[in-house]
Amino acid sequence: MNTNEGTVSTGATYTTQMDAARKGIITPEMKIVAQKEKMTEEELRELVACGKVVIPANKNHKSLNPEGVGSMLRTKINVNLGVSRDCKDYDVEMEKVMAAVNLGAESIMDLSSHGNTQPFRQKLTSECPAMIGTVPVYDSVIHYQRDLNTLTAKDFLDVVELHAKDGVDFVTLHCGITRKTIDQIKKHKRKMNIVSRGGSLVFAWMSMTGEENPFYEYYDEILDICEKYDVTISLGDACRPGCLADATDVCQIEELVRLGELTKRAWEHNVQVIVEGPGHVPLDQVAANMQVQQQICMGAPFYVLGPLVTDIAPGYDHITAAIGGAVAAMSGAAFLCYVTPAEHLALPNVEDTKQGIIASKIAAHAADIAKGVKGARDIDDKMADARKKLDWDAQFECAIDPETAKAIRQSRMPEDDHSDTCSMCGKFCAVRSMNKALSGENIDIL
Repeated sequence: MNTNEGTVSTGATYTTQMDAARKGIITPEMKIVAQKEKMTEEELRELVACGKVVIPANKNHKSLNPEGVGSMLRTKINVNLGVSRDCKDYDVEMEKVMAAVNLGAESIMDLSSHGNTQPFRQKLTSECPAMIGTVPVYDSVIHYQRDLNTLTAKDFLDVVELHAKDGVDFVTLHCGITRKTIDQIKKHKRKMNIVSRGGSLVFAWMSMTGEENPFYEYYDEILDICEKYDVTISLGDACRPGCLADATDVCQIEELVRLGELTKRAWEHNVQVIVEGPGHVPLDQVAANMQVQQQICMGAPFYVLGPLVTDIAPGYDHITAAIGGAVAAMSGAAFLCYVTPAEHLALPNVEDTKQGIIASKIAAHAADIAKGVKGARDIDDKMADARKKLDWDAQFECAIDPETAKAIRQSRMPEDDHSDTCSMCGKFCAVRSMNKALSGENIDIL
């Protein structure tokens, strides 16, 4: 690996961000990310070169505002959306995209499973500044309009390349399950079997055809595609636990070991890698799961769904996931996939999407403060200053969701003679009393 001082790229002398970093080249994307992360370009280049940071940036995603993903950077948020057979309005999905971007989500995953998916995917990569991810195995049945068991390995790989050509920045591929997994699932008798949608499709295809997982068997061909377009592979965790009882079991850990091996093979091709993780995990096991992944996958960024720390909160799983997500990110996860109140119940609507994003952003921010990310606490300190002064406009500017904060205050305003306080404490406001006492003023209560 070249660890000399980097030089800014002036031409296409590299294939991927990792290839550039290893050649000592600082790409335009690295310059942008380094500025966002308050670090030097050289520090970032070295992290990209060794795989601890990825910058998903497909060469065909022209509208991208690049972001870095890594445990030493700000924790990033992904928003899942996309149409289904029962909810097929692409205009609503685009409304969710715009809401997600406006709320600060760094990544959008299009998980559409119905209709003509390509125009929406192309619209995302031509207009959306966030990273775009997809799961090509979902799209395979839709693209070919054929039953799963009639598809060939080549069909699956062709869809991966189609998504790469369309400009997606990362693809989730369930490469880590093999025919051996079929026997494991039958033998260990999990409570929830496989709950990964993509993982279940690969499992079903192997079961019906008797063939090996094409994403594992033809992994080198997939790496060639990803290297050509600079697509980051997000190694899907097909065996992630779908309930607390299945957390950290043999199926999950053995797949993780295989994902570590696949990470190393991808790096040999200069292909960037994210590793996906659980899932439903008891709170006391979250940190350990992060540490095991960091060890097995050599520091590759960890992308977690939640984790959800209890199974009994349908309608509130954005809170369940935020609790687990904060601990996960504090313990090494780099990328949180949002969870909405509709998880386990329905396709999320626009309001569900907003609630999921806000919960995940709170979790990510809390974790960034805990792990000492440079500048993470600055906004909290500004909020404290604004609250001390009872400066409501300044407080709203610091808020993660200013509109909601304003709406709550305006719906229950205090009386005119104590309008600097809120309607909870009124003249009993501790901040007001302290400000007056310290300035030698009379403190009127009645």
